[in-house]
Amino acid sequence: MDSLIAAAARALAAGDALGALKRVALRDDPPALALRGIAMARLGELPRARELLRRAARGFGAHEERARARCVVAEAEVALAMRDLGGSPRPLAAASTTLEACADHPNAVQARLIAARRFLLLGRLEEAEAVLAHLDVRGLPASLAAVAELAAAELALRSLRVGPAQAALARAHQAAWQARVPALLAEVAEAQAALDRPSARRLCDGGEQTLRLPEVAALLASDALVVDACRRGLSAGGAWQPLARRPVLFALARALAEAWPGDVDREALIACAFRTRRPDETHRARLRVEIGRLRTLVSAMAGIEATGRGFVLRPRGARPVVLLAPPIDGEQASLVALLADGAAWSTSALALALGASQRTVQRALVELEAAGRVRSIGRARARRWLSPPLADFTTILLLPAALPIQ
Repeated sequence: MDSLIAAAARALAAGDALGALKRVALRDDPPALALRGIAMARLGELPRARELLRRAARGFGAHEERARARCVVAEAEVALAMRDLGGSPRPLAAASTTLEACADHPNAVQARLIAARRFLLLGRLEEAEAVLAHLDVRGLPASLAAVAELAAAELALRSLRVGPAQAALARAHQAAWQARVPALLAEVAEAQAALDRPSARRLCDGGEQTLRLPEVAALLASDALVVDACRRGLSAGGAWQPLARRPVLFALARALAEAWPGDVDREALIACAFRTRRPDETHRARLRVEIGRLRTLVSAMAGIEATGRGFVLRPRGARPVVLLAPPIDGEQASLVALLADGAAWSTSALALALGASQRTVQRALVELEAAGRVRSIGRARARRWLSPPLADFTTILLLPAALPIQ
């Protein structure tokens, strides 16, 4: 490694992307191309960074497996920043194995962290947890340790383990301070601020009360029967019954919780669950069937009794009923939550993260754009969607595919 390459690498490690570029901007050898790509990524020029990293990987010879693997890892991180989530994870896994075989432990950990962060973006929390559980951060650079702790904190927040999240954020702050990288410090501060922002609303007696994440976690751990409209399920005494894939049943459960301790008229339930203003006998028959299904699913938590005008929710053990609503209204809440990170998302990446079709996502984005809540840049396949960061509340509970609450 010559002196200019070494100096550029030291500048990048210290967070000085412009200083690194000054040293290698006019060079086209593979090590310089790789460093230029990383520097351009730090400056936000992600497409150019990707091109430089691919040129660098092609330029390294067959005997330079370690250098090529490093380029693959860097390109995967750029793809993550671009929210290009549709690629195969196999090249990154192969690069991680190569780096581990070459005794390049820090870069191998970096590859695994990128894989874990990709799983987090896609809502595949169990897979992210499996990756993070096998990470050994001892002896790593402080900046890498901070990223690892941030990923652990996000996983804990997404699964509402507030205590472990706070501990991970404290370790991330200490590591980021030791690394003296302003971007890392800002990211840690943003994650810590999420704990103090409203994350849900408790609806009661015609009014509402905003709750922070610690308060939501405490409510879900209590003995109350919580109808959770953020994650679409029911919680009681630590038990969890998901209804995210049963939208009709959840609509009925929410309507019953809103009216508790009173009952709900059958016509109102039909309008809520089936979205029709002119119910007939077929709708009434279907309502009886769906109420029967809901009664079976939640039998351990509550009963559903028929009354003269409709149905009423009867929680087991004289539990109170609490309706937990999202911090923002609308069916596109999860879409807004994903875009709230300020990054530019493609339609395909949003569809992957939400587990929906691209056409469904496109229709929702058009509605949000008409309402002025999102904007698009680019055209055709290069089109990306952006939303201003939401500073008044956190959307942790609206992100898709969260872990079941234990």
